[in-house]
Amino acid sequence: MRPNPAHAVTDVAVVRELVLRTGFATIVSSTSAGPVASHYPVVLEDGTDELVVLTHVGRPDERIHELDAAAAQGRELLVIVQGHHGYVSPSWYAPGSSRAPTWNFTVAHLWGVPEVLTPEENLDTLVRLVAHFEQHVDEPMWLDRDWAAPVARGTVGLRIPVTRFDVKAKLSQDKDPESVQRVIDHLRAPGPYSHPDLADDMERTRDKD
Repeated sequence: MRPNPAHAVTDVAVVRELVLRTGFATIVSSTSAGPVASHYPVVLEDGTDELVVLTHVGRPDERIHELDAAAAQGRELLVIVQGHHGYVSPSWYAPGSSRAPTWNFTVAHLWGVPEVLTPEENLDTLVRLVAHFEQHVDEPMWLDRDWAAPVARGTVGLRIPVTRFDVKAKLSQDKDPESVQRVIDHLRAPGPYSHPDLADDMERTRDKD
């Protein structure tokens, strides 16, 4: 990801919030067959000040990613968490401003060496994953361990302590205040590029400045 100090985020709290809010990630590995990627739900490990991602992959993804070899060799995985993003038309800017369109977004790149979980730890992780998402359902169905145990054998759990991260929040920080407000207003308005959540991200970033 191309570095840009104007868009860089170093606050680990932002990473935590992004992972918790998004709950889904792209897992990328460098393998003997070349780069591979898979997509799975993620949560953060509780009870630690460290940034630790918990997830699972379905079989045979553990072989495709060569997870046992990665864990044994200390080879890092890349976990990509994509936040809200959307198109920004130059027609939204204040008169006389840039004529170039762009794409606003927030994304986190997290690196860490995977730890392959035991079957019991994997089941614990699956229970946590389901609880994390079911808590927002009107009539939640928690994962029954007895029912889930045989299903869990079709998955491999992962614990990924994050050793470094790179976060980019490109949210019109380089634009004049009038243009920023006009972009926010257009994102809140009905239309093909309506994106109120992205407008919220822009407002939070502007208010911090």
